Amino acid sequence: MRPKEIKKLIELVEASSINELEVSRFGKKVRIKKNAGNVALIDAPETVAIAPPRAAPSITQPSVVTASTPAPEKIEEKPLPADSNIIEVRSPMVGTFYQSAAPDAAPYVQVGDIITPNQVLCIIEAMKLMNEIEAEERGRIVEILAENGKPVEYNQVLFKIEKL
Repeated sequence: MRPKEIKKLIELVEASSINELEVSRFGKKVRIKKNAGNVALIDAPETVAIAPPRAAPSITQPSVVTASTPAPEKIEEKPLPADSNIIEVRSPMVGTFYQSAAPDAAPYVQVGDIITPNQVLCIIEAMKLMNEIEAEERGRIVEILAENGKPVEYNQVLFKIEKL
C-alpha cells in the first residue's frame, strides 16, 4: 500500500468510533489501532511496527521501527549518490516480472523511452493477480534490470530512470 492510502486509513480510523482496523492488499497487511497509538505494517514475512511519539497515529514521523521475524536475504544494491539524478523503481512484492500485457504485445517501456507519472512500466504477477507498476515521476528509462517472465524479489530494482 502506498503512504497516501495508509494515511487515508488512519484518518478514517481517527474520524470514526472504531478502535482497530486491519486491511490486507497485495500481500501486505496494515493494522491501525486507535487506542494503542501505533500503526503496524505487516509484510510477509517480516513485520514492521511504526509508533509515533505520543500523538495521533501518523506514518510521516516514525520513531520506532522493529522487525519481529528475520527477513529473507535481500538483493544487495549499491546506493546511489545523494546528488544523483537517477531514480530506482523497486518491486513492491515478490512475483513474476512482465514487460507487456501479453506475450505478443509490445513492451510498456524500453530503454530510452520518456515516461510520465502514472504511466505503466511493467506488470508483476503475484498469486495469479496482475499488478501494474506505475511511474511516480517524469523521466527517461536508463536501464531495465529485470528479465521478462523471470521472478523478482521484494525491493529488487526493476528500472533505473533519469529524472527530467
